[in-house]
Amino acid sequence: MKQIPTLALTMGDPCGIGPEIAAKAMHTLKDQKALHLFLIGDIHVMEQAIALVQKPLTLNPIDHPSQAKFTPGCLNILPVSDLSNHPLTTGVPTAETGKAMVDSITKAVDLAMDGSCHGVVTGPIHKVALKLSGSEFHGHTELLASRTKSKEFAMMMAGDRLKVVLATIHIPLSEVVQRLSTQKITDLIGLTSRSLKERFGIRNPRIGVAGLNPHAGEEGLFGDEESRIISPAVARARQLDPQSIISDPMPPDTIFFKAAEGHFDAVVCMYHDQGLIPFKMVHFHDGVNTTLGLPIIRTSVDHGTAYDIAWKNRADEGSLLAAIRMAANQAKHLIQANTPL
Repeated sequence: MKQIPTLALTMGDPCGIGPEIAAKAMHTLKDQKALHLFLIGDIHVMEQAIALVQKPLTLNPIDHPSQAKFTPGCLNILPVSDLSNHPLTTGVPTAETGKAMVDSITKAVDLAMDGSCHGVVTGPIHKVALKLSGSEFHGHTELLASRTKSKEFAMMMAGDRLKVVLATIHIPLSEVVQRLSTQKITDLIGLTSRSLKERFGIRNPRIGVAGLNPHAGEEGLFGDEESRIISPAVARARQLDPQSIISDPMPPDTIFFKAAEGHFDAVVCMYHDQGLIPFKMVHFHDGVNTTLGLPIIRTSVDHGTAYDIAWKNRADEGSLLAAIRMAANQAKHLIQANTPL
């Protein structure tokens, strides 16, 4: 009998759209035949979310995933907080809501690390809530890397038509060049290739590498980073991974079109907006954030807490559904390969 992927879904920031899109997604996936999904969060908050979205869901509190009942309409919830006496104000996180948010993430990671579930799907969080909780981290990626003791990791934004991996993320544009190095890009290409093979089942990945400058430098007319930093990284990556097809540094104004047309399985980008602008043009409603390099599967929505529409039953669960399905597919590849989680 084939093993069914079991996934932990975190509620996200209680003051944002996380709880309501979780309820909507759990309703959409109510039969749970292809995957087993349980939620980690707050019972009181989820009761309110279910009432808000008016879905026929019944909460089933559990202490461990082994106690879950994967039957239609059953929302298994592993509580890590009790906000029943703490009034929620939309868009106004507190130390208590921030701690509830962080505790759901750390519990999910710990369960995945000890093999109690196959992966983690995280709801949207807010940096202010993280700070109020006392966390030292600025976002999911850093928190997850620390919790899993991962040294090599990267953020991939993934969809059916386009996948991008970022060499640098949340830094000023003026600092990008000094943060790039041949070794860093070589390692990132290698990590991207391994992840495409192991998590996406692509035997011979085709990886596009974006140049930094207009026209990829135009042979040095518009900058030498391509010849000085990126091209040596490509050459080294090809030596280390002859099974993958890795492009020379390509002009950023054409590489994403080619990738979206199916010529590449992923594009390695040099900075945040270089990759995120074209990605969100294609996958604004169904994009998924997945963290490469962790010993566990982790996917997330490609949007924030949307405080402006939170708790108004206006939030769309499309990105969360895509994140759940991508995590399940990654888990299936690892299960089939008999790869340890």
